[in-house]
Amino acid sequence: MVVGEVRPIVHVGDPVLHHPCEPVTRFDGELAALVADMFASMYAAEGVGLAANQIGVPLRVFVYDCPDADGERHKGVVVNPELELPGLGERRLDADDEGCLSVPGQYAPLPRPDRATVRGFDADGEPVTVEGTGLLARCLQHETDHLDGQLYIDRLPAKRRKQVLAAYEAAKSTKADTSPL
Repeated sequence: MVVGEVRPIVHVGDPVLHHPCEPVTRFDGELAALVADMFASMYAAEGVGLAANQIGVPLRVFVYDCPDADGERHKGVVVNPELELPGLGERRLDADDEGCLSVPGQYAPLPRPDRATVRGFDADGEPVTVEGTGLLARCLQHETDHLDGQLYIDRLPAKRRKQVLAAYEAAKSTKADTSPL
């Protein structure tokens, strides 16, 4: 078992979060170490999913550990994911709140399909398919968005996005004002 190192989470505004990530081409020890670091970083930040660019690595990899609509916990890694959503006629939206480790402390309702499938590879290069409902479906969509250079706030209406960013900046400056020198 590889124990990962906790890396700092990159926050909104950092360019690595706002550009599409590069596909992984080598499934080796370096990738295994990255995945271990991603899990360690996700757990330390108390998240349920983490994309590689959230720790500053612009590669198409994400990890997750979250429950589905039935409360069953799912854990894994997806490399070079391709997201599939139900067709418009089969799609039901879930309008729950969404948050992000890269926009800490901020949440907003964001309608997303309540089911999602991601196809890709595991850390060894073996094909994987992850089908999700509930929070897991939201996580699969959210993390794939990260790898495409998009944050959940980019999907919000402009006014709501500005409110979330203003609240984030206010919380950040308040925290900085109370930090010891």
